[in-house]
Amino acid sequence: MDEPNSFAMEARASPDVEMNEGLFLMNNSVESFSWRGLTVTVKDRETKKPRDLICDIGGDVQRGELLALMGPSGCGKTTLLNVLAHRAAGAKVMGDSYVNGAKVDAASFGRMTSYVEQEDALIGSLTVQETLKFAADLSLPSSVSKRQRMERIRTLLEAFGIQKQANILVGTPIRKGISGGQKRRVSVASQLITCPKILFLDEPTSGLDSTASFEVMSYAKELARLNNIIIIASIHQPSTTTFQLFDKLLLLSGGRTCYFGPLQDVDTYFRNIGRPIPANTNPAEFLLDVVSSDFSSGKESPQEQVEAIQRAWATSAEANTITRQVSSRARTTDKDVNKVVMEDLARPGPVKITTALLHRSFIKSYRDVVAYGIRIVMYLGLAIMMGTVWLRLHPSQEYIQPYVNAIFFGSAFMSFMAVAYVPAFLEDRANFTKERANGLYGATPFMISNFLIGLPFLFLISILFSIVSYWLSNFRPSADAFFTWVMWIFLDLVAAESLVVLVTAIYPNFVIALALVAFANGLWMSVGGFLVTPTILNPFWKYVFHYIDYQAYVFQGMMVNEFSKRNYSCGDQCQCMYKTDLEDQCQIRGTGVLETYGYATGRTGKWVGILIGIIAVYRLLGWIALLLRRT
Repeated sequence: MDEPNSFAMEARASPDVEMNEGLFLMNNSVESFSWRGLTVTVKDRETKKPRDLICDIGGDVQRGELLALMGPSGCGKTTLLNVLAHRAAGAKVMGDSYVNGAKVDAASFGRMTSYVEQEDALIGSLTVQETLKFAADLSLPSSVSKRQRMERIRTLLEAFGIQKQANILVGTPIRKGISGGQKRRVSVASQLITCPKILFLDEPTSGLDSTASFEVMSYAKELARLNNIIIIASIHQPSTTTFQLFDKLLLLSGGRTCYFGPLQDVDTYFRNIGRPIPANTNPAEFLLDVVSSDFSSGKESPQEQVEAIQRAWATSAEANTITRQVSSRARTTDKDVNKVVMEDLARPGPVKITTALLHRSFIKSYRDVVAYGIRIVMYLGLAIMMGTVWLRLHPSQEYIQPYVNAIFFGSAFMSFMAVAYVPAFLEDRANFTKERANGLYGATPFMISNFLIGLPFLFLISILFSIVSYWLSNFRPSADAFFTWVMWIFLDLVAAESLVVLVTAIYPNFVIALALVAFANGLWMSVGGFLVTPTILNPFWKYVFHYIDYQAYVFQGMMVNEFSKRNYSCGDQCQCMYKTDLEDQCQIRGTGVLETYGYATGRTGKWVGILIGIIAVYRLLGWIALLLRRT
């Protein structure tokens, strides 16, 4: 048997927690949360027939109680947790749930509950205290003063024993932060900032050792008891000490109930049905073994053993008692809903949410070297390479093609290297998915803040890259030409990053997103006008892809910027490669080069407008993808 951690025991008995008990108590506590007949049905991929993931589940939890959802892998724990949290999607759901005996609509239910995901979707470049601060900014209305917010944050830090880690970063792959157990506590604490009445925890001890698991659950139990919060947690194979922290147990196997009731009655119940828990055995491990269809503890086959336990529960007096309790509380009206949903659970307005997201993204951007730091170094390296490979090109005809090559390289590879933004956006997207599921905000403020926060960093990259590469390569030496080049590089990067946002919004998988973004950029390079000029490009590629290729407008804009106002010498022999009106002067007018590509001058404004339109379409499609895709 695992021994409880002494620090966790001290924290549970801490006078600070008791002293701050009133901070989280709500005027209208949820007295009970109950459900009956919950069934989730999907179509089997092989047989094409309906299949129940969970079937006819009922239960009842009172305020201050901690309920464990337990069972072998694949038994339906997470499915049931999502249904209870009103998060079910892509399946047919039947049954009812009640808050204080009344049915509550999804919006109201979302305002009184919080959900902690199995994976810690935390921003690693924020400190622990900043994580809680932004959770407060995104969830608490203006009626909660700054002093009250800071007091609430301080109390949560103390209650979860992480006050000493308040100014430590959560941690990134590059910068070490807090431990795994402390991350789980931060995840739970950030969801408690709004004082939810019901808290759902999906595998809160996943990846933690027995000591860290006990700490996390002991903090959760103490907060549930002190603040009358109902906590429902799915959990897999807890230690004995962690298991004993729960007040009630819902044991599942194959999507059906094997036991529901007080934890102290588990031993008696299983003894009565002929499955006594052996002495000196972790009861959680025994229960998981006895309801597993993969293993058998007797002469019966595993499936027969599980079915016998399920039948025993279905016909038991305990099951009938639960059914009667839920039925007696359930009412057909929702007249008491307004008593459950409090005014202080109102969310802040869209402007304040967008401002908070901008502030958080700004901190993340300058601290997280993966987001922009590494990219700045990478682009500077690219600028030095470009400037030294195409070093001090001369305005003579033998350098015309190297000029064109340098323009292509500077535009195409700048956008291609935007693939480095994929991991940073994936982290932002995971955090958005978690916060949207908890009802904090939608896709609009997220997309707006993500777009705005990237602009100054992309502009900085554009300036730094241009200062190095433009003058080393000896492009047209004038201020207006230089800043026009900077403008094209900036628009190129914004479009490339917008493409990353679109692809990653649709496919939130690192490998897939990286491959698709790289493929798209390869396609744009092929049809952009450099490798094959638009005048001879295959009509299919020209009319289907060339005109929607943002790199094409950047390339031709840079070409016009370089060649429209510059002349080139024809060499000592005066044999001009391009025939222009300056041939008799042994020179080539730059517009002659543009004519071979089919580029006209005086269209910069039009091209800029088209490029901005492409960026807007990418962002709009990304916004639609986030609206439609909930995971």
